[in-house]
Amino acid sequence: MIDCTEVSEKTAQTLVRASTVFRPDQIAAYKRAVEKEESPHAKWVLNNILENAEIAEQKSFPLCDDTGIPHLFLEIGDECAVPAGFYRAVEEGVAKGLRMLPGRPMAVKGNDEERISQCKGLYENPDALSMAPVQTRRVPGKDIRLTVMMYGGGPEIRGKTLRVFHKHSLDTVINEMIAWGTEGAKLLGCLPCVLVFGIGRSNYEAAALGMEAMAKGNFLVQSDIEKRITDAVNESGCGALGLGGKTTVLGTFVKVGPQRASGIRVVSMRLGCCFDPRRAECLFEG
Repeated sequence: MIDCTEVSEKTAQTLVRASTVFRPDQIAAYKRAVEKEESPHAKWVLNNILENAEIAEQKSFPLCDDTGIPHLFLEIGDECAVPAGFYRAVEEGVAKGLRMLPGRPMAVKGNDEERISQCKGLYENPDALSMAPVQTRRVPGKDIRLTVMMYGGGPEIRGKTLRVFHKHSLDTVINEMIAWGTEGAKLLGCLPCVLVFGIGRSNYEAAALGMEAMAKGNFLVQSDIEKRITDAVNESGCGALGLGGKTTVLGTFVKVGPQRASGIRVVSMRLGCCFDPRRAECLFEG
């Protein structure tokens, strides 16, 4: 039986962990990048990112000053009885996690027009920051798995969702993705980046698939498409912090969804920064 008090507490702890801890595959990817790097400047940057992550985990400090917007990915078992108040408990857990971290105050005050212009200023409390709409998926079993991801603002500036005329060619679509990634990486600054792509039938679906790719991607398990994109963008030589070197992209995560009979594929790209994906998960046993 899933207890909502446990849901709130675990959600808060997971948010803090997502914001402060590198996962094993992330650490391994950085160490691999350091080993193959020849540029002393790039090697210095990569080693400092690893040191930053070590200190963040030891002291439970945010990995980045831009503590990010909570994005939640839920996998709900077919046989799970979701208790009344579950989503409210998740929201309470997110707010508690933002206070514990603490998150950077970023929530904008005011009505629709005032929030757009930001003329009323910001709320001082970190927990005033609303989480993004939750993505859910159906999975076998009785449990609920929650993945919390913290999305920083810088990568959103370089993101892109657009149709690609595929011309019945996989290469056409991949080459467009490589071009987007190469252009965006040069402008991002917080390199090495993580390229995340969703390919779907609509703008909404492509973006949702990109979020799923972010939630499930593994730096040590790269498909042929993912490796091809990573290798091609790394050939740009932009390197860590744009100082040159072999690692402009630490890894690429791609999720391809159902497609429709059409001349286009809708592709959504997010360029995660050097700390992405800031991600952690927890399990609620049903």
